[in-house]
Amino acid sequence: MDEFLKPGDDAENARRAEDVRKRFWSTARRAARHVPFMDEVVAAYYCALDERTPTRVRGTLLAALAYFVLPFDMVPDFLVGFGFTDDAAVLAAALAAIRTHITPGHREAARKALEQD
Repeated sequence: MDEFLKPGDDAENARRAEDVRKRFWSTARRAARHVPFMDEVVAAYYCALDERTPTRVRGTLLAALAYFVLPFDMVPDFLVGFGFTDDAAVLAAALAAIRTHITPGHREAARKALEQD
């Protein structure tokens, strides 16, 4: 699990941030019924993109979120019933490691975004 959560250097984090921005919402919609803590995942998305979040925390979140948005990973997401289990495990580990950095503002942004869907 640690290998998926390693923060990258600045260039790697920038690439991951771009991938996450492009693919997050479409992946989140598909995963919503499979990941019971999607509200925390969305809050983590806002935390990862917040420039005020410490660099190491952003890197950890971007690594986990980049894994989440990849269509083909250890267990491909299209496998019904199993596809998001590995993603959920990676996300849960990242959230456990950085939970204190998700602010009420991140959670409020997540709540508003989820209400719109």
